[in-house]
Amino acid sequence: MKSILDSIKDRRTYYQISNEKVLDSAELEALVKDVAKHVPSPFNMQSQRIILLENEQHDTFWKIVKETLRKIVNNPEKFVSTETKIDTAFASGSATLLFFDDVDVVEGYAAKMPNYAENFRDWSRQANGMMQYAMWTTLESVGYGANLQHYNPVIDDEVKKTWNIPDSWRLVAQMPIGKPAGDPGDKEFMNIDDKVKIYK
Repeated sequence: MKSILDSIKDRRTYYQISNEKVLDSAELEALVKDVAKHVPSPFNMQSQRIILLENEQHDTFWKIVKETLRKIVNNPEKFVSTETKIDTAFASGSATLLFFDDVDVVEGYAAKMPNYAENFRDWSRQANGMMQYAMWTTLESVGYGANLQHYNPVIDDEVKKTWNIPDSWRLVAQMPIGKPAGDPGDKEFMNIDDKVKIYK
C-alpha cells in the first residue's frame, strides 16, 4: 500500500478507462464502505451518501445521462462529440459512484442550531468534497483510474426513479472508475509559494 502522500501525489484525472476489473466486486464494495465509514463530517452528522453502480447498473446510468443530454441538445450533429465522450471516458469504465448529500440530515442540524444553519449547508458540501477526494485517492492507490462529473441536476429525476432513491438525497457528483487505458497527461502547478504562505 502506498503512503498517504504518495497517493495524493499520484491521484489524477483519467479520461481513458476500461471495464477490465481491478478488484472483484466484494473487494470494491468493501473498500467503498470502508472509505465512506471513516471520512469525517462536521459534528459527525454523516450527511454524505454514496451509491455504487456496477456492471449493467453502471451501463444504465450512462444511458440515462446520454439520452437526457440528447433531448437537451436536440441536434444529432452537435451531439456526436458529447456521445463519444460519454462512451469513451465514462461509460467505458467498470463502475460509477454517485455522491449525494442527505438534505434532511443537514436541515435537521440546522434547525437544532439555527445560529449555524448556513454553516451546516456549507459544511455538508465540504464534507462531500472530502468523501469524493478520499474515495478517488483510495481507488487510485489500488489501481483504478477515475474522473469526476457533474451532470446533476438534469439527470436527477430519472436517477431517483430508476434506483428508488429517497427524495432527501441531493445528487452532487458522479465518478466513473475503471482500469486506466491511457496516460492522464501532464499536470501544471502554480508556484507553490503563491499558494502557501508560511509565517514563523
